[in-house]
Amino acid sequence: MAPAGDNVVVSKMKLERMLSMKGGRGEASYVNNSQAQAQHARSMLHLLRETLDGVRLQTPPDFPFVVADLGCSCGSNTIYMVDVIIQHMTKRYEAAGCDPPEFSAFFSDLPSNDFNTLFQLLPPYGGVSMEECLASNSHRSYFAAGVPGSFYYRLFPAKSVDVFYSAFSLHWLSQVPDVVLDKRSTAYNRGRIFIHGASESTANAYKKQFQSDLAGFLRSRSKEMKSGGSMFLVCLGRTCSDPTDQGGAGFLFGTHFQDAWDDLVQEGLITSEKRDNFNIPIYAPSLEDFKEVVEADGSFIVNKLEVFRGGSPLVVNHPDDAAEIGRVLANSCRSVSGVLVDAHIGDQLSDELFSRVAMRATSRAKELLEQLQFFHIVASLSLA
Repeated sequence: MAPAGDNVVVSKMKLERMLSMKGGRGEASYVNNSQAQAQHARSMLHLLRETLDGVRLQTPPDFPFVVADLGCSCGSNTIYMVDVIIQHMTKRYEAAGCDPPEFSAFFSDLPSNDFNTLFQLLPPYGGVSMEECLASNSHRSYFAAGVPGSFYYRLFPAKSVDVFYSAFSLHWLSQVPDVVLDKRSTAYNRGRIFIHGASESTANAYKKQFQSDLAGFLRSRSKEMKSGGSMFLVCLGRTCSDPTDQGGAGFLFGTHFQDAWDDLVQEGLITSEKRDNFNIPIYAPSLEDFKEVVEADGSFIVNKLEVFRGGSPLVVNHPDDAAEIGRVLANSCRSVSGVLVDAHIGDQLSDELFSRVAMRATSRAKELLEQLQFFHIVASLSLA
């Protein structure tokens, strides 16, 4: 008989306090399972540099040039991207015949983020001059600080940030919509842990939550950005207009991951109610979903807004090794959702769940490599 469990619905405040990528440096940690994010981010560097070319230079540079990565997580990807931004802006100042300003970088994520691991990866500030810092691979050329908090609210003083960067974070909702967990609602997501393939009512509830969250994000950034600043945003997206088809995110969380939850129910390890009270708080928007919010807010000029094909989220050394593919997919799922799963069903059952994800993915390895593709919404925005 399955344990009854407490079936506690995670509130918005509780989600903000517990949601994070899996910390540390273990096998399923984000540090060791974010190679795909690194590849996808680097494939968009030309778009990022276009955005940076539109940032107004401070001449003379009386104040620090401030960069903020929102949703930085705990791996080395954020450090690499901040380096790219600062090096590009330094070259722009030099090309304009100006001495570069001092740079400050803020790494921001929810309070539950593993900032300790992130800061252990951060090189020390060093070098007498900016030139020495930039020439050294072992030192950083900027002052660094962590900012805990939700980016759906204010994080910085007014008019204090030159460049906002956020990649692979805005598809995370501030909460699972209440109606999705309400048995009395037509949007109740019975039998599912994600909206891929769910009812229209469920998908619309997720869409409404995403657009409300994005509106809060834009309102906050419009107050915090300096005049002449810019923002570069990347989040999971989809090419289909139907929100119940979540594209690559649906493939990742709506197939083998979903089936593994069903296995636990069928084997009597958890109740169906326990499964139904767990929903992944992710929404992959369409271009139109995103555009509607930006236009309704009215604070930003859209310099670029497009769907970008990122590629597979699976980075494997041996494409013919089905077991490796299954293990990589399970670790990829666990690195981003494991903290929530652990909190919902405990570590032991979480181990059982992800071992079943690995087994199911191993049996469909060839299909996964061929069909699992991520698309991203890429937005370059500046103040209107």
